[in-house]
Amino acid sequence: MLETLVKAWQLPDLRKKITFTAWMFVIFRLGAHIPVPGINPEGVAALLREGTLFGFFDIISGGAFKNLSVFAMGIVPYINSSIIMQLLTVVIPYLERLAKEGEEGRKKIVAYTRYGTVLLGAIQATGMAIFLGRSTTAGVPALAHPSFWNYAVIVISLTAGTIFLMWMGEMITERGIGNGISLLIFAGIVSRFPSMGYQVVQYVRTGEASVVALIFFLVMAVVVIGGIVAMNEGQRRIPVQYAKKVVGRRVYGGQSTHIPMRVNQAGVIPVIFAISILLFPSTISTWFPNNAFMAAVTRIFRPGTAFYLSLYALLIIFFTYFYTAVTFNPRDVADNIKKYGGFIPGLRPGRPTAEYIERVLSRITLAGAIFLAIIALLPNFVEATTGMNIAFGGTSLLIVVGVALETMKQLEA
Repeated sequence: MLETLVKAWQLPDLRKKITFTAWMFVIFRLGAHIPVPGINPEGVAALLREGTLFGFFDIISGGAFKNLSVFAMGIVPYINSSIIMQLLTVVIPYLERLAKEGEEGRKKIVAYTRYGTVLLGAIQATGMAIFLGRSTTAGVPALAHPSFWNYAVIVISLTAGTIFLMWMGEMITERGIGNGISLLIFAGIVSRFPSMGYQVVQYVRTGEASVVALIFFLVMAVVVIGGIVAMNEGQRRIPVQYAKKVVGRRVYGGQSTHIPMRVNQAGVIPVIFAISILLFPSTISTWFPNNAFMAAVTRIFRPGTAFYLSLYALLIIFFTYFYTAVTFNPRDVADNIKKYGGFIPGLRPGRPTAEYIERVLSRITLAGAIFLAIIALLPNFVEATTGMNIAFGGTSLLIVVGVALETMKQLEA
């Protein structure tokens, strides 16, 4: 990896791209320390300690939510808009036609995704502003002076911050290295490494965790990273043979190739879906602190309980199958193979090929879903075995390792 970076730095074009990306990271980190006016930092910090949905936003945004900076929402609205647009492309015929029209269709879908980001960002910012205005933890309010104008300032600031990050991500993709949106998430997570390292050292110094527990934690971290790399790179290759065609005096086709089917086809999307759904009821219940039913909901969906962890794992497995089914259609793959005169050895083109691909996809998706569930439950296992409660889990590792691998592949290319 270091050799690749050294060689990339020696090329003028790549050096400009790397420098541009680094400056974007600097701006991103500076913006994470510009607070939104009218916020009480102590009240927001108390909310994060309660384990609401905002704790997940804080990890993705690199700690920007802790100070409720202008980048507090990060690019979560853009991610949600992209996912919704991807799902709608399968459902709505007009969007499906756009997706098949090439560059022009792609530009229109990107424009719709941007509009969706603005809309979702405004809705999310409004909900956060109202929630903060009603939140008082241990007698400390999250919003200093709740009023219409304060709410308006918060909504505009947070929405503008998300739109600016979306623009930064697109600029990195266009003029920098790698996928800009993914790299911004990567930078936000990696920026928390020093504070997490200090937290681990403090656990050992205060006696809350032993040296043996620290060594076990480090060994397990290396093993998990190796497992994530193996799972991200893991493929089931289905061989495809193309028949020979004689046109005039030339012979076309006859070559052998394969269909690369990734074990982790859905990436980290199922984990994000599962977290959002599980933490949503407990977050909503904080709107009604004196309601007995909402108090019961909070107890049921408290992170760390057996019910919560079991439901979490089941939701991850469900969304892995769901998202894979939406993004990968075996029937379309079989039709394309048949269209270009190909076939899987031992199978007839068409329906038998589609059924075989679907069967293989179902089996490898199960392995990927179980792996995602294990990685997502990893923080609870770490806390139970080492006594260290670290706000850095398998989801963050999946994102960091996946983005690092993809970026290095682009550099090597």
